[in-house]
Amino acid sequence: MNSPRRRTTWTSPLRVRRAPRWERQTPTWREARPAVIAGALKRATARPSGNWYVVGASREIGARNRPYGRTIAGVEVVLWRSENGALRAGPGECPHLGAPLRDSRVVCGTLMCHWHGLALDGGPFAGWEPYPVYDDGVLAWVRLDAAGGETPLERPVVPVRPVPVNALDAVFTVEGRCEPEDVVANRLDPWHGSWFHPYAFVGLKVADTPEDGGNDAFAVDVAFKVAGRLAVPVRAVFTAPEPRTVVMHIIDGEGAGSVVETHATPLTAPGATNPRTAVVEAVVAASDRRGFALARAAAPVLRPLMRRTAGRLWRDDLAYAERRWSLRSTGRFPG
Repeated sequence: MNSPRRRTTWTSPLRVRRAPRWERQTPTWREARPAVIAGALKRATARPSGNWYVVGASREIGARNRPYGRTIAGVEVVLWRSENGALRAGPGECPHLGAPLRDSRVVCGTLMCHWHGLALDGGPFAGWEPYPVYDDGVLAWVRLDAAGGETPLERPVVPVRPVPVNALDAVFTVEGRCEPEDVVANRLDPWHGSWFHPYAFVGLKVADTPEDGGNDAFAVDVAFKVAGRLAVPVRAVFTAPEPRTVVMHIIDGEGAGSVVETHATPLTAPGATNPRTAVVEAVVAASDRRGFALARAAAPVLRPLMRRTAGRLWRDDLAYAERRWSLRSTGRFPG
């Protein structure tokens, strides 16, 4: 006789969290010691990048057979896709008379200059040398050895992510007047969450720091607000695998295994008087709930909402990073 099947009980990921009034929160300034943040930042910037820079969302490159142009570390770069979809990149100036190749066209995988029709298939031509590229399925990377000045790596340091077929991803990009280290420092200060983003977080508590755990990570218990007093509690861990990247892994709670990657790509050359940095944030969400398959199917609708959420947070966080750079550049930054 067959035993009866067990019925799985559905549980809601939402919990009721009563947040205190903003001014009645427990201050975090004593815990947010500048030396701890500075130490984590110093260790992050000492790690190798292999001269790899995040360009932007992988799906944006090759859309509508148009090239994708961006200036990275003062270097003008153009990217496009070959006829079989492979990523191509090289200098953004045409080797003939310097036309901006970002304004050209891609025909059957060949980049054709709109000034005189010079065709580039991605290989060397008349002094024009291609740049190494890497497409991780979510983000596109380019390697600029002259700008980076490090020992090159064969591939970038890509964070561990959920299996693509089981995940939903969205990429948000914004630019600000600061340097990459200011963006990284923002992410290595988890204590500002409930104070600076009260509309998004409640009950944030830093459970472990690099000084406590010895694994160079910040562990945070926090609830993400959904509506009213409803929130989703999780434990997240922040790490910096390379100089321009901070990754938040959700290790417990709803969406365990999901990641939020914050990449800081310098747009201006090192030492620029008015530096510009692009923040490229990739959210790769996963869930073992059966209904998550519907969310993946609705990705075109959900991605704009995910980008809007990231944009609201970065409206504040970019102001933080820009303020930090302003103080540093005038010698007024504490410590």
